[in-house]
Amino acid sequence: MPSGEKSRYTDKQKRQAAHIEQGYEERGTSEEEAARRAWATVNAISGGGKKSGSGRGKKTNPAPTAKGGKKGGAASAARTPEERSASARKAAQTRARNRAEKESSGK
Repeated sequence: MPSGEKSRYTDKQKRQAAHIEQGYEERGTSEEEAARRAWATVNAISGGGKKSGSGRGKKTNPAPTAKGGKKGGAASAARTPEERSASARKAAQTRARNRAEKESSGK
C-alpha cells in the first residue's frame, strides 16, 4: 500500500480504492502501481480523506470514474485499418461460436 495515513478515509473511500485497485491488477498492473493509481483516483473523486463534522463535506467529482473507458483507444488507433478489420472479424467469429455453444448446451 502506498505510504500515507489512511485513517481519515471513510469506509466507502477504502472500498472504492480496493475496487479500483483490483481492476488495475486484473489488467496486469503491478500491485504497488495499482494501489498508487487507486488512491490517486479516490483523491481526485473526493478531494482526499473525509473528516467528520458538520459542514465539512466537499462535493465529489465524478469525472475520474468515467475517464478509464475513454483512455483506451490509442492502441487501436495505432493499428492499420486492415488490422482492425481482421480483429473485428475474429471477434465476430468468436461471439458466433460462443453463442452456438451456449444454444447447443441448452442454456
